[in-house]
Amino acid sequence: MEDIDILCVGEVLIDFIGHQAGELINSTKDYHRYLGGSPANVAMNSSRLGLNAVLVSTIGRDGFGEYIFDRLKGVGVNTEFINEIESKPTSVIFVSRSEGTPDFIPFRAADSYIEAHQISEKTLQKSKIFHTTCFALSKEPAQSVILNKAKEAYNLGCKLSIDVNYSSKLWNSREEAVNVITTYCKYNPLIKISEDDMLRLFEQHLSHSEIFDFFHNLGVETVCLTLGSKGVKLSQHKKPVIELPAIKIEKVVDATGAGDAFWSGFLFAQIKKKPVKECLEIALKLAALKLQNVGRLPDNIDILSKLL
Repeated sequence: MEDIDILCVGEVLIDFIGHQAGELINSTKDYHRYLGGSPANVAMNSSRLGLNAVLVSTIGRDGFGEYIFDRLKGVGVNTEFINEIESKPTSVIFVSRSEGTPDFIPFRAADSYIEAHQISEKTLQKSKIFHTTCFALSKEPAQSVILNKAKEAYNLGCKLSIDVNYSSKLWNSREEAVNVITTYCKYNPLIKISEDDMLRLFEQHLSHSEIFDFFHNLGVETVCLTLGSKGVKLSQHKKPVIELPAIKIEKVVDATGAGDAFWSGFLFAQIKKKPVKECLEIALKLAALKLQNVGRLPDNIDILSKLL
């Protein structure tokens, strides 16, 4: 087995994104189908940036599952660790098309059935980054499997990463989410959060320094806080906060997946051992590219040439 740059563990699903811009779900008339799921987006983006990206996920043995396989293989993502199950359909999410954080309704089924046999010790030994999401951690059996494998990965010297994309729609309780996030943070992951995620998680407006302190106190070295049109702040424990503005673009077409594009750029630059400020600059370029396109990053451009 060759070395794996990014092992993405978690949900792959179908996003039905509203066709009417700026409308909430209650007034959206029709939807277009896209491949979605944060770990899947990161895997696809990473593959297109020339990295060896592997996705560990579970889908239904159905038409949506076939579509997912075709799309992933089309951009070179390694799909051998994706499990197909008969008992559950492929998960689906309906998403509003908006400039800000979208409104969404999840119909979850196969995505949470990740099992231990999908992630071997050999796979973890070969992986540079183990990446997952709050979404993936929100349901069993995936939750326990991912936490156990994250610990194993950490002990094998693999760098961990998580998008703390918390939503109360996905969890049994906020307390459970905080406990699970706290457990994952013991392994000093690279953390990606947004202001919206933090408002949902803490149910109050915290200052940026309070947000950073929360994660640093859990043992996390690097915390990246995305601020939408206001750019990004990155805090490394006991170092000055780095703040960069967002790249100005004429028109935001679709915000779905912008955070995934940002984090794909950041992790790509980390793997290439770029200085942290340059990691942020590359991440912001990829996010700006995504915001100008509906659904995934467009197929007809060489995204690597846009970043370096």
